[in-house]
Amino acid sequence: MEINRIKVALAETRRKNKWLAAQIGKNESTISQWCTNTRQPSLESLLKIAKILDLDVRDLLNPSKNVGN
Repeated sequence: MEINRIKVALAETRRKNKWLAAQIGKNESTISQWCTNTRQPSLESLLKIAKILDLDVRDLLNPSKNVGN
């Protein structure tokens, strides 16, 4: 189930997983798991990512009406 759009947001801002990992102090493999929706970040991490990428936190989430369809 694809819950977050972190991978898309990184591509749109021309940033890489490695860059994001360094910015928020997380391991690259953690960022990779978030990007593939294998694991989900905490709300605190989502807020940090949104701030770093200068996005609204809602831009990092897929609409709930599409989840599970």
